[in-house]
Amino acid sequence: MLIKRFLFLFAACCLSLGAADKPNFIVIMADDMGYGDLSCYGATRVQTPHIDRLAKEGIRFTSGYCSASTCTPTRYSFLTGSYAFRFPNTGIAPPNSPAVIKPGTETIASVLKRAGYKTAVVGKWHLGLGGPDGPDWNG
Repeated sequence: MLIKRFLFLFAACCLSLGAADKPNFIVIMADDMGYGDLSCYGATRVQTPHIDRLAKEGIRFTSGYCSASTCTPTRYSFLTGSYAFRFPNTGIAPPNSPAVIKPGTETIASVLKRAGYKTAVVGKWHLGLGGPDGPDWNG
């Protein structure tokens, strides 16, 4: 329920902005990356200059929590605003698994599209590809 409230508030903020006032934003979600892994948050072992620049010129989150410790349920929860454990087949999706997010499910992308945004996903999906007749993880 907390995630749904967040998505509602986020969508309300987006919808309340006028067309000229809509900020561009990028959400970077990475497996096994923590607060202390980016140089913009003080990490010294790996330098992340491009992400640092985005952080410097934009807004940084300083407190965030994922709803699960593995990729499929975390992505499911982030995109739908629902706790993955409350829905079937939202564990770690095996290769060629059916789509985890059912068609017609409200997602952050659909809310943003209604607000006039264009959305895209780049990189690891890991939410099912539509079954054995669909592409494999590599396309």
